[in-house]
Amino acid sequence: MNNLLKDLGINYLLVNSTNEYLVEYSALSENARYTLTGFSGSTGDALLTEDNIYLFVDGRYHTQADNEAKEGVNVIKLQLGQKQDEEIKKLIDKDKVLGIVSKKVSQQRLEGFNGYNIKLLDIDPINNYTEPHNQPLERAFNPIDYKPEKPWFISNLEEASYITGLRDFSRDCSSKIWAKLYIDSDKQVLFENSKDCDEFLRNFDGELLVDKASINAHDYALIKEPIHNLSPVKQMKAIKSQQEIEAYKKAFERTDMAVQAIRDYIESNENLSEYDIAKRLREEFMKYGAKSLSFNSIVAIDKNSALAHYSKNSKDIILKDGSLVLIDCGAYYESGLATDITRVFVKGQPSKLQKRVYTTVLKAFLNAFNRNFKTGYEYDALAHSILDDKIEGFSFGHGLGHGLGINVHEAPPALNKSEIAHTELQDGMCFSIEPGLYNPDYFGVRLENSCYKKDGKIHSFVKMGYEGKLIDYNSLSGQEKEWLKDFEIL
Repeated sequence: MNNLLKDLGINYLLVNSTNEYLVEYSALSENARYTLTGFSGSTGDALLTEDNIYLFVDGRYHTQADNEAKEGVNVIKLQLGQKQDEEIKKLIDKDKVLGIVSKKVSQQRLEGFNGYNIKLLDIDPINNYTEPHNQPLERAFNPIDYKPEKPWFISNLEEASYITGLRDFSRDCSSKIWAKLYIDSDKQVLFENSKDCDEFLRNFDGELLVDKASINAHDYALIKEPIHNLSPVKQMKAIKSQQEIEAYKKAFERTDMAVQAIRDYIESNENLSEYDIAKRLREEFMKYGAKSLSFNSIVAIDKNSALAHYSKNSKDIILKDGSLVLIDCGAYYESGLATDITRVFVKGQPSKLQKRVYTTVLKAFLNAFNRNFKTGYEYDALAHSILDDKIEGFSFGHGLGHGLGINVHEAPPALNKSEIAHTELQDGMCFSIEPGLYNPDYFGVRLENSCYKKDGKIHSFVKMGYEGKLIDYNSLSGQEKEWLKDFEIL
């Protein structure tokens, strides 16, 4: 790797997990960070230096990174509140050269390295492959009647999908169209081909509005007069229309049926592996009309359930009597809106510790779901006050929830400690509430309902019930027992 850096004329290389569209879930086949480190998580980048490889992961992935990272990779475990790029900067000498792939970094992120000696690379030297995208576009909703006063270039795929009302289901775990969009007061131009898009941007005369947070540095450099403006589409698509809410309700009805079916499958069969359950779950989703999964299902038994974003679904890990299994899953239906739910089941009778942890997590959900705070930051703080340092060895290392839409993770809204979580939660916003507790020596429990806000109150799309034999009713307050009556107990 040292020779690679010398050949490129750099001392460091930022190795990204995303692709040229800056998506969160990039296929492993085009994920340079995965190629370099072996870590398969959805987020987290790497830094290649002359002596080391550093992998940066947040609390969801600490244990998974330890398990997956190739020999010689140094795992940097970010704690809540720590920012990846600030930690990367601590490892860089400003007098030396940092290589950054221009198509795989946003302009905003690039400018965060102002003052450093940056060399932009046109080609990713670790993995420059891009999955081909078939485009049998389907109409999910009518186009949004949006006519900006000044020309806009929209490179965020979810925003382009939202404005056009189009979806592409040709790629598993995705409904977004793989295209960028030019829009002005008279017309919309969709670019499904990168070469056509490059030529258009290079030849465009006049000011062109862009959002530096979502445009990659390559595209930004082609524009003669780029004007940064926060994308209004991000806020527009965060507040779902009544048509979208109704589509979501229908999608979650079918999601609930698939999850109920997999619970029945687990209850009535022996010696099931994680792989068996995941395979059957996909079949159940398809039976109820799913176009694809919204992300690869997490089926995690016992210790694996402590990995917040476990992804292996092993053929060798078997559900035994007393085993606990966490299932985090979702799907896309004809609306192209991602569903997301997490439930935990136990084979046979639970242990006292399993009941204690499950009930504590359930308490956090009930309290958050029934409060009326203004921001997601406040909901997250409440959940952490209930979960943090309550059960020895178990921790809650992630945010309480995320926005939902065309992508399974959208922001705003956000229920965590980020700046965007200070955004007011408004009617029409859709988001998850997913408290959890994890101990890698034992197991993890996460309970996730996808919700929406209407008339100032939180409502749950998810109707799938909770596991009665895992609830310690003596640990619930009178109020919590009343709140629990709104949900089915299985």
